[in-house]
Amino acid sequence: MTTIQQQIETLREELHRHNHNYYVLNAPEITDFEFDRMMRELQELETAHPEYYDENSPTMRVGSDLSKEFQQVAHKYPMLSLGNTYSEGEVTDFYERTRKLLGEEEFEICCEMKYDGTSISLTYENGLLVSAVTRGDGVKGDDVTKNVKTIRTIPLKLQGNDYPASFEIRGEILMPWNVFEKLNEERAANEEALFANPRNAASGTLKLQNSSVVASRKLDAYLYYMLGEDLPCDGHYENLLKAREWGFKTSEVTRKARTLQEVFDFIRYWDSERKNLPVATDGIVLKVNSLRQQRNLGYTAKSPRWAIAYKFRAERACTRLNTISYQVGRTGAITPVANLDPVQLSGTIVKRASLHNADIIESLDLHIGDMVYVEKGGEIIPKITGVDKEARFMVGDKVKFITHCPECGTPLMRNEDEAAHYCPNDKACPPQITGKIEHFIARKAMNIEGIGPETVEQFYNAGLIKNAADLYNLQTADLQLLDRMGERSANNIVDNIRQSTEVPYPRVLFALGIRYVGETVAKKLANAFPNIDLLQEANFDTLIHVDEIGERIAQSVIRYFADEENRRLIERLKEAGLQFSLSENILSERTDKLAGKSIVISGVFTHHSRDEYKALIEQHGGKNVGSISGKTSFILAGENMGPGKLEKANKLSIDIVSEDEFLKMIE
Repeated sequence: MTTIQQQIETLREELHRHNHNYYVLNAPEITDFEFDRMMRELQELETAHPEYYDENSPTMRVGSDLSKEFQQVAHKYPMLSLGNTYSEGEVTDFYERTRKLLGEEEFEICCEMKYDGTSISLTYENGLLVSAVTRGDGVKGDDVTKNVKTIRTIPLKLQGNDYPASFEIRGEILMPWNVFEKLNEERAANEEALFANPRNAASGTLKLQNSSVVASRKLDAYLYYMLGEDLPCDGHYENLLKAREWGFKTSEVTRKARTLQEVFDFIRYWDSERKNLPVATDGIVLKVNSLRQQRNLGYTAKSPRWAIAYKFRAERACTRLNTISYQVGRTGAITPVANLDPVQLSGTIVKRASLHNADIIESLDLHIGDMVYVEKGGEIIPKITGVDKEARFMVGDKVKFITHCPECGTPLMRNEDEAAHYCPNDKACPPQITGKIEHFIARKAMNIEGIGPETVEQFYNAGLIKNAADLYNLQTADLQLLDRMGERSANNIVDNIRQSTEVPYPRVLFALGIRYVGETVAKKLANAFPNIDLLQEANFDTLIHVDEIGERIAQSVIRYFADEENRRLIERLKEAGLQFSLSENILSERTDKLAGKSIVISGVFTHHSRDEYKALIEQHGGKNVGSISGKTSFILAGENMGPGKLEKANKLSIDIVSEDEFLKMIE
């Protein structure tokens, strides 16, 4: 072994050890600075000496920005779901049924937390991680190995030397509460849809094509079941203890119970104590501990007889309602928010809860000072689900929805077919003005970096901007007069604003913030009306004949362009150089070869990615649809087409078109 190779191997061993100490044991031996220095040194050596490449090097944790479709892989052992119970009586039934099936043989129950994430199956050979596969349909799942390697609590190389030559270990990929909340704050600032709960966030992150983004999301993992031919122990619990020695993160709260009472003690303790855990849980898993007894008990068609999940009720807390505040969104929608005495719920301190609209407030019969029940249940924003009317004593006034905008004083409006109240003063209501500008600069719109909500408010309060077009008049000298704004920052902002003039027409249309016109609708409108002048003059009948454009969207578009101030804004944006028409290249490549066809995409492809095929379908006049129905024209199918879709296609006699056949269609 050369000196360089020895140096690389030593760094890898040290970094694997320090990574385990920091992320699994919470006992770092070196500073972050020292860890980063060692990682940089290893990266530089590996770059200079590619002949020593190792797919399980610690440098793989940072991910890559290369995209590829996920391959489907069959599970060696099916990943079955557990039967759910919701009462202690059902737990007793499970326990007694197990006793009867084992013929009065003594048994232990392993009690574990049921983590609320996305299931994963990891395969190790000779101490190295070789594959990571999602649950999928239980028979086969997606190979997400590259993404899983970015999760620092999953060992790439095992410690010790007494592990089996080949085995599988299963667990749950999770997004901790603090990471989830920070991610949703960032998405809210960028006008992106919020994740509903940490489970959805973890699942969505794991399926991203860009593993460097996965690495930035700081996912976590708990492993809870080992499978293989040569496991160290007959006891499931004892195998988890061995797994911990090899470097896996397993739950430290897992316990063995020898009686039904001990099972109930575990359930009752964690029903309340789980709120202090850093990750989401939704129940307890009970497993017969002996693997031999598990084999004897066997399986039903859908689940093992030796395990069951006890599901907690959605967590709720009782706290005092102090005041109601009202927020004004960029579209003028008024959202009532309950301000509460702080209470701990699902791992976080809750001080506010959404009340959604006037109808919800009326149905709850809320009074200021009421003791209210708040539920989170894994959702983004806590909600009030009820009032403890027996505790109502010396409370304040009944809550009545406001009649005027809290920001500008304009009388509120409410459309007959909508639950929300609106402030119609969209030209002079401050949060509506700044909200529209924040939407305009968002990543999926004009993507102007260096400007966030606070900066927009600063520019607005300083009188520098009153609408999106004013951004293009900003000068470095103007910005330098503001607090905490140096020359370099000012130059960067002005440069980024200028660069945004290259953003294509569909995103510019989305950036305008026309009510009900989201990303997808903006793309549909841009394809149907290749320049803004055509869209501006479109009438109701023309608009509703565009795919996915209904009456509500059509009326909103007509109202927007009927407003003289909006037309002036667009003229100013045109003068600033923004793109208000499809490029000649796109127009020249458009055809109607797939006009009138609804196409479903399924499987893994060789020549193009799924997104590229979606774009090709739209380019040639077709419509992308997500599910198969009698209206589906054909399915564009790659390898490993989903079995459910294949079965439905055959049942409905829908044509299945291969990748090569499709490309011939549109060539």
